[in-house]
Parts: sequence; C-alpha cells; structure tokens
Amino acid sequence: MSATTVSLSLDKATVEKLVEFYAPIQQANPSPYHIFFAKSEGGSISVYAEKKGMHKVVFQGEKAEEMASSWGVAEVKPIIANKPQMVHLYKWFDQIGSDEVGTGDFFGPICVCAALVKEKDRPRLTELGIMDSKKMSDEDILSLGPTLINEFEYSQCSIDNEKYNEVNEKGLNMNAIKAKMHNQVLLNLHKKHPDIKLVQDQFAEPKTYYGYLKGEKEVARDILFSVKGETAFLSVALASVIARYSFLRKMQAMNEKYGVDFPFGAAEHVTEFARSFAEKFGLDELRKITKTNFANYKKIIQ
Repeated sequence: MSATTVSLSLDKATVEKLVEFYAPIQQANPSPYHIFFAKSEGGSISVYAEKKGMHKVVFQGEKAEEMASSWGVAEVKPIIANKPQMVHLYKWFDQIGSDEVGTGDFFGPICVCAALVKEKDRPRLTELGIMDSKKMSDEDILSLGPTLINEFEYSQCSIDNEKYNEVNEKGLNMNAIKAKMHNQVLLNLHKKHPDIKLVQDQFAEPKTYYGYLKGEKEVARDILFSVKGETAFLSVALASVIARYSFLRKMQAMNEKYGVDFPFGAAEHVTEFARSFAEKFGLDELRKITKTNFANYKKIIQ
C-alpha cells in the first residue's frame, strides 16, 4: 500500500475533539509550527497553528485517508513514485453503516442499528430528508420511522438499563458494550451482503475496538471507521435515525408505564427528576431504568 498525505482545514471545535481523540498517542511536536502531533501504526497526525480561524491538519501514512475521513472532506495526494496524483476522498459506494443512541441518557436503553444503503436509495433518502438524527426533530423521526423500517434493510438491537447495569458491574465499560452491539448488527447484515463495505460511527481507535471483541465467536472486520460518520455516510445517518426511532418508542413505553414524561440526557434537571421518581417509586425501581454508573445515580444515593 502506498503512503498518502491528506490535508484538511478544520475549525477550532473540531480540532479540540481531534486532539482529545488522539491524545493517547501524542508525541513531542517536531517543529515550532506544530501545536499537536500524534503517531500510530497507520500514520501521523500534524496540527498546525490557527490561521484566520482555521487549523491545517495533515495526515500522513498508509491509513491517512481512513484517518482523515473521520474529520472532513478533502483532496488527497497518494504519493506514487514521488508523483502526487489528485483523487477525491468520498467516492460513493454501496454501504452498511452502524450507529448508536442512548449512551448519554441517564434514563432509557442503548439502541444500536446497522442499515444497508445502495446507490439507488440516495434519491429516496434525500426526499425523506434523512441526515444525522441529532439534526432532526424527534417528531420527524417518530413520523418517518415506520416508513424507514418498511423500506430499508436494517438490523437493530437494544439493551435496557437493568441489563446494562448487570454487565457493567461485571467489568464491561460503555464502549465495550457498544462494540459488542455494533458487531452484532453489522454481522447480521454482512452475512446477507458479504461484498458490501462496512462503515461505523467511530467511538474508539480500531485497535481498541477490536480488543473489546476479543473472545467473540464472530467479528465483523475491515470496517471503515469515521468519527463523524453520520455526516460522512448516508448509511450511518439512516442507522442513527432508526436507532433514535427505537429509543423514542421505548421511552414512550416507559412514560406510559409510569405515567410520567422521562427527560433526556444527564444534566442536573435529570438528577432532580430521578430524585423525585425515587421518592415515589423507590430506589429499586429507579435502578431498573437508569445507568447506575452515571454521576446522577451517585448523587441520589449519597
């Protein structure tokens, strides 16, 4: 595989996320012009000082394209016999993408989905207005959900908080749980469509991700990981919407069961709601429907 150089122009907020993500492999800056430098087996990441509100970020190495695809769209220069050749980073391809929701919510399950999108599906998904679920209203997602699950092939799994707490207390952290769920839904579709590329909204370095899956009987491999997968790949966007639809339906069922409207997220008002819930229904009941490793729970039982 030839070495590649990819240059991106990224805003401050994106660079902050990139620096946080690659902090575990950070190395000393090779020049006074660098503000951050990291290196892995796949290549290096150089972040340069801000100019006019933007930072130049350069990825170099065999996996430069893959690493850069997580952060933006660019022209890339494969270095072949020292002669750069311009190619586009995001060429369209049929794809199976996965994403998850609920990991930042004190109440409610974690829902993971993988969705199949072929080139012929693009006009229909554009017509439906499918994009990153965080940019869509819950009302629109609830309205579109039935159409999406009837028209598109997908695999979805969920873990309620009672089960989440059980496996978490046995030593599996949030990312390990997510990895196992992503692996399952990707495998479900990959077995039916073995020639279609797998993509995933990245939440861990590939080496770490596959480490979480050590011991699994089957592992989906050759995944293209993308930190901003919902904005880069339509399959990941579709998966995020279907996952959100499942999450919202399960939250609605909880609302009906307890006769209350559960809040989203994990902010202070969520803690106050949970405290009131515990006073009415008891701590045992609260434990069943919350992630007890969250700080919210610790504040309530103190």
